[in-house]
Amino acid sequence: MPASGLERKISTINTENINLTKDPQHSNGAQKLNQNVRREWNIKPSKISARTHNRIRGIVESLKIKPNPDKPMIPLSIGDPTTFGNLRASDETMLAVQRCIEGGKYNGYAHSQGHEEARRAIAKYSAHQSAEEIKTENILMCSGCSAALEYCILALCDSGQNLLVPRPGFCLYQTLAEGLDIEIRYYDLLPERQWEADLRQLESLIDEKTAALLINNPSNPCGSVFTQKHLEDILDICERNYLPIIADEIYEHLVFPGSKFIAISSLSKNVPVLTCSGTTKRFLVPGWRMGWVIVHDRENRLAQAVVGLKNMCGRILGSNSIVQGALPEMLEKTPKSFFDSVINVLSANARLAYRILKKVRGLNPIMPDGAMYMMVGIDIEHFPAFKSDTQFVQELVNEQSVFCLPGACFECPNFVRIILTVPGDMMKEACMRMALFCEAHFKSDETIIEHGLLD
Repeated sequence: MPASGLERKISTINTENINLTKDPQHSNGAQKLNQNVRREWNIKPSKISARTHNRIRGIVESLKIKPNPDKPMIPLSIGDPTTFGNLRASDETMLAVQRCIEGGKYNGYAHSQGHEEARRAIAKYSAHQSAEEIKTENILMCSGCSAALEYCILALCDSGQNLLVPRPGFCLYQTLAEGLDIEIRYYDLLPERQWEADLRQLESLIDEKTAALLINNPSNPCGSVFTQKHLEDILDICERNYLPIIADEIYEHLVFPGSKFIAISSLSKNVPVLTCSGTTKRFLVPGWRMGWVIVHDRENRLAQAVVGLKNMCGRILGSNSIVQGALPEMLEKTPKSFFDSVINVLSANARLAYRILKKVRGLNPIMPDGAMYMMVGIDIEHFPAFKSDTQFVQELVNEQSVFCLPGACFECPNFVRIILTVPGDMMKEACMRMALFCEAHFKSDETIIEHGLLD
């Protein structure tokens, strides 16, 4: 039976393949091809994931902690204001979200920059940031202030460039940058000057590869609030060096009586500012992940970068749409009395902790002006049993069941950070235990010399 056209074609291909395998040149090619074939599982992490680390988690997990079973644990380490149950979101906030859920209008995707009505509400709420009207196209809604910071860093910084961040400072800045191969350069905050930046040292860090300056005001972990004069000095440096600013102002409304917050964008005439904020701290809803970036750029110097910033919003197709729907009502109807009550708790705890710890030998608390934290200096030379602030914290937990974060978490040795969001009686108990711990381990200069403890 004569072969069909398809059969003849297959026969011809097979004959060519046999001839090719006899060809030594083809044989070498086949050998090389076989060498490139995977022969086993060999899955490695991406470079960005391998380079990404959370400093706080790494340090805390390295501690050998076994709390005293006779004393209930008091964690003065967690920066979540809702942890202890004494600070709760307002009724207005809860009802606004409840209405959005029941209405069913916000169950779908939002615009990648956020719903228009939510951005209008943010523009009104943030009017203090600019002498000019804030336009909704200059507002980008994000999944929390952390994502807002990430988008700004991604939009302004490339691999091989550097970013200036405060020391002590929130470790997330390093976490976000290092995975992208962006160098972190630390400018110092001076405890003896209420944590103002060392401006001369800051400016010395700037070179042609510096992409941006990041400021955190009010500060985590310091609780400091910059004066207008200090902010103007920072702006002068940025203007001289053509440097944009990323402003982490998530604590902008958590300012204690007697202090005043000023948005750096409101003072800037020529320096472009990307301001990051959100509902996390002031509205006591960190788990709702609602943040935003506001672009302040009078001279349109960030035009190209803003295109990139808006591209970043497309990575997750917008933030929580239900909270976006509730945002106008949250921002408009939450009463001032609610915010005042939160400030009263924080400032009362700050005064209480400062009053007790200031009397403790070997400790040097620095009174904060805002945010939710206090930094406490340790005269480590008077605690020879401990080699570092990390070991100090470890043994404080083991003996007194009080957990602070060591200064090493913030690139600030010989300090600890305590939170101010706990109930007042718990704050007092924690500080009294810290005093007992220090008295048990403090050694005066005479005692250290007498017993040769410095040898």
